[in-house]
Amino acid sequence: MSSSYLDRWLPRPAIRTQHRRASTADADALWRAALGLRLSDTRALGRVIRWRIPGTAADQSFGELFRAYPFTVLEEDTNLLISGLCGRIWNMARDYPTLGGPAGFSDWHEPGTVRVAFAHWTAPCPDGRAELASEARVQPVDRAAAVRLGVLWRMVGPFDRLVGGEALTTAVRRAEGSRARKTAPRTRGRRGATRRR
Repeated sequence: MSSSYLDRWLPRPAIRTQHRRASTADADALWRAALGLRLSDTRALGRVIRWRIPGTAADQSFGELFRAYPFTVLEEDTNLLISGLCGRIWNMARDYPTLGGPAGFSDWHEPGTVRVAFAHWTAPCPDGRAELASEARVQPVDRAAAVRLGVLWRMVGPFDRLVGGEALTTAVRRAEGSRARKTAPRTRGRRGATRRR
């Protein structure tokens, strides 16, 4: 996937993060594993999300998370999901606005707020493997929001490398485990069973 997908939504981000994980599973299986992964399946990342978005259930899947309030789906295609939210992300209250779809996200210009876009996708690699990737961008509406965002990022930014790719790693492990179970040869009968006379 080209970064131009997010350039369309946030061309001048103040913050941009990217994470990628390669897998022996195919792109479709990897995508199903990623969407079906629940917040409770990740340790640090799931807790961070529930802390930053109060009221989020631990058993909610990431596929459900990025399709429900406070997010709005900006774009969706085969093995691709782009979602966004707007507001004062440094506040602890769940007071994000309800956006009226992609147009509501594009037209958002309330002072003192930011726009945030998340892209997740899978794609085949030249070596025959597949890649699961994510990118996040944050773009402040004005200078006041840029200052607040800078303060927040100085506190949470250093942890991005530790927790940002956790869901990708877990999804890859799950997809490869499912593939291994499907391709493992089946044994007939029970090991150690003896024939009755």
